[in-house]
Amino acid sequence: MSQQESTLPLLVRNTLPRPWLLWLPVVIGLAAICIPSFIHLAQTTWDSEENGHGPIILMVFIWLVWQQRSVLASGVPRPGSIMGWLSLLFGLAAFVIGRSQSIDTLEVAGLIPMLVGIVLLMRGWQTLRMLWFPLLFLLFMIPLPGLLITVITGALKTQVSSVAENLLYYGGLPIARNGVVLSIGPYQLLVADACSGLNSMFSLSALGLLYLYLMRYRNWLHIGLMLAAILPIAFIANVIRVMVLVLITYQFGDEAGQGFAHSAAGMLLFAVALLLLLGFDKLLRSTLFRRRSAA
Repeated sequence: MSQQESTLPLLVRNTLPRPWLLWLPVVIGLAAICIPSFIHLAQTTWDSEENGHGPIILMVFIWLVWQQRSVLASGVPRPGSIMGWLSLLFGLAAFVIGRSQSIDTLEVAGLIPMLVGIVLLMRGWQTLRMLWFPLLFLLFMIPLPGLLITVITGALKTQVSSVAENLLYYGGLPIARNGVVLSIGPYQLLVADACSGLNSMFSLSALGLLYLYLMRYRNWLHIGLMLAAILPIAFIANVIRVMVLVLITYQFGDEAGQGFAHSAAGMLLFAVALLLLLGFDKLLRSTLFRRRSAA
């Protein structure tokens, strides 16, 4: 029995299977490091529309890792892995710097190489290959830098408002646009950052990758087409959201457009995007890839 195991309470050693005894100190250490950071993120970064998906990404990551628990329980420790130590120390340094300097992007990003290093040290490259997707999925939890968000949302808001204006204008509505401000009848609507589509693109990209992973598709062309469709689908869904809000405001007034309907439009956006993604996948499976399999 190792010295590490002998220090564990007798009840724990008698309850946990032997492979999990090695993981117990690691889990306790990670909890001690990460829980204060997650509490801080929940009160700040995750409390915004741009990064509100963070807790969901974290929960999905934990669920994905739990599905691979048999992989984590197998294998032997690799304490001499140089790449493991380098990855762990690099991630820990990034995490500490981000935490101490209140740089949430660096703090969260540091978790990924830290976890990679832990897996390499505890179980080696084979286990890391089995956990590639959960670790990749964790990238979506990293908050985007504020400057990058400003640049991306500025361009997206212009495109979304332009497409929405053109479609409504050709539909016979008295609408005009000045920058990202839509004027219809006596009302003016500002296409704000939350309406740019960046949030939906990020969330739908994560959902699309998770969907492809769970479906276990092997055809790389199928996977590539699905990935290529995610951003256009998110953009289309966001245009629909803006158009719906404009129509509600035009028909029922500004209070209706800015009240419950505004929140409901967010749910509509995600529902439309999800249906479009699933519909596109069904179209691919019933046409292009059905013919390929038949051939």
